[in-house]
Amino acid sequence: MLPLRVRDVSYRAGGRTILDRVSFELDAGPRTVILGANGAGKSVLMRVMHGLLVPTEGAIAWQSANGARQAMVFQRPVMLRRSALANVIFALKAAAVPRAERSPRALEALEHVGLAQLAAHPARVLSGGEQQRLALARAWALRPEVLFLDEPTASLDPSATREVEAIIGAIHAAGTKIVMSTHSLGQARRLGDEVLFLHQGRLVERSPVEQFFKQPGSAEAAAFIKGELPWV
Repeated sequence: MLPLRVRDVSYRAGGRTILDRVSFELDAGPRTVILGANGAGKSVLMRVMHGLLVPTEGAIAWQSANGARQAMVFQRPVMLRRSALANVIFALKAAAVPRAERSPRALEALEHVGLAQLAAHPARVLSGGEQQRLALARAWALRPEVLFLDEPTASLDPSATREVEAIIGAIHAAGTKIVMSTHSLGQARRLGDEVLFLHQGRLVERSPVEQFFKQPGSAEAAAFIKGELPWV
């Protein structure tokens, strides 16, 4: 159902402009990484694209009038007071997946993320890395065309980060468009095909990931890569 068109989107809150006339188009396929310093507007842009926030100005337009099947995973996912399996089943129920399909799809998703053996465990007693993998299973079970990931490994240790990155790679390989914000330049290189660089709410640069790091097209991006702008 892509492309997704972001047209002159602005977002204001508390008397502050967080996004300032941002425009671009996303196609299926390439993994898109959103980078920028603290306060650049990355998380707000993700929420606007996903439909959690309504732009103050401008519009978000999908190729299809019905939009696209999409899901979003946050830095600190909310776990329901039920088992890991029931968390995934609940997401499928909310998406109106037929009852007979829910358990098989939920179990398949848990298998994909390496949590099948913990299906009966209460979700809230899982480790941080396991909870993030469960959040990815909930999203993957929905079979989204687009998966938005907002700082998905920011609070994880290196081992859990590697596990989550492997799952993200598998979701992409299965045909889902990945749109991700991250604070990690290394992660952007590993998981991204293209970079959208935001600075003070504006889209300053868009380029293939290797070009962005080797030959940034703006002074702001060059400063960010060198660590001369504050990170997320």
